[in-house]
Amino acid sequence: HSADDRPAWLVRLGLFLYDHLGGRKRLPGTRSLNLRRDPEGAPLKGKYTRGFEYSDCWVDDARLVVLNAADAARKGAEILTRTACTQARREGGMWRIEMTDTRTGATRTVMARALVNAGGPWVNDIITRVAGTRSSRNVRLVKGSHIIVPKFWQGAQAYLVQNPDKRVIFINPYEGDKALIGTTDKDHQSAPGDARCTDEERDYLCAFASQYFARPVTTDQVVWTYSGVRPLYNDGAKSATAATRDYVLSVDDKGAPLLNVFGGKITTYRRLAESALAKLAPFFPQAGGKWTAGVALPGGDFPVDGVEALTMRLQAAYPFLSPRDTRRLVRTYGTDAFLVLGDAKSLADLGHDFGAGLTEAELRWLTDKEFARSGDDILWRRTKLGLHMNDEQARELDRFVARMPAVGAAAQ
Repeated sequence: HSADDRPAWLVRLGLFLYDHLGGRKRLPGTRSLNLRRDPEGAPLKGKYTRGFEYSDCWVDDARLVVLNAADAARKGAEILTRTACTQARREGGMWRIEMTDTRTGATRTVMARALVNAGGPWVNDIITRVAGTRSSRNVRLVKGSHIIVPKFWQGAQAYLVQNPDKRVIFINPYEGDKALIGTTDKDHQSAPGDARCTDEERDYLCAFASQYFARPVTTDQVVWTYSGVRPLYNDGAKSATAATRDYVLSVDDKGAPLLNVFGGKITTYRRLAESALAKLAPFFPQAGGKWTAGVALPGGDFPVDGVEALTMRLQAAYPFLSPRDTRRLVRTYGTDAFLVLGDAKSLADLGHDFGAGLTEAELRWLTDKEFARSGDDILWRRTKLGLHMNDEQARELDRFVARMPAVGAAAQ
């Protein structure tokens, strides 16, 4: 904050509420920073004199998705990737569901007692085109774009800053030597899969961050961009920023039940899942129950403050790994890193080295256990190793994956 910003007491009040209303148990409380004295102020412009520090959690959203799928598979679910649900119709008290493998064109039909439409930004498309039903509810698609640049400050801290247009962005450490800057909030009118970071959004984020940092963020520093689409429940808000982040669950029970999920967000997704099963409880008495809060996802069965201890264990078990690769494997796979590496006694035991620390052993884990079907799946969706590989390495990986019989022939 500079001298002409809003009064500091308003910020303190907001952070006081943040500290106490959420029932904080593990994260440190907020504190005030003198930006001219504290190291966190070093990369900022000199006119900013005071800041406030608070702690929060972070998650890799792509890995959260795949770990939930892997967890479901371990519990007996069948995971069908590259598969489109092309039609669903009620038939004899059941749902008759047609699916198409988007790579081979092969079709498959299954029968189900209930259908859950968790299509996110495609939820209304599934209701109307696939299921042939109607709903008075719908979602508002909001695009958020991000840019990745080389990290330009020392320390592990992230920054949250506000623009004169009242929007805020984060400048976060990312993938070790990178910084992630975002996000924008713009209504998205086209198909969800068409979302891209525009030059306008890229320039906006660069200019936004440059207002605060002594070293400008310029477009030539941008090494990657990505966009996501939030399927916010359409509550009639005037702007994308003001739209609710809560979720709405709706059951169409005119025959076999159809549960439609509108909205939702990462921080409450497990609560949403429990609420969804509660909605289905009248049709499936065995469904429901509040059990997810204390159950870890695959690889997460270690104490919340046990990352360093787990990293030391992995390094001791596989001393041939570099410290950087050890940390990455723990961050990516948790305790499953031991399963990824198996009984390897040397780097050679891990098979071909594709670069950036990716070995054949890890690749086979990603294809066998995490449903990766292409080089892009591995470099951008299961990991972000694409930021650390050159084009030739990426092409070599893609060729290798395409030659793997289990991947090339798999229908799921």
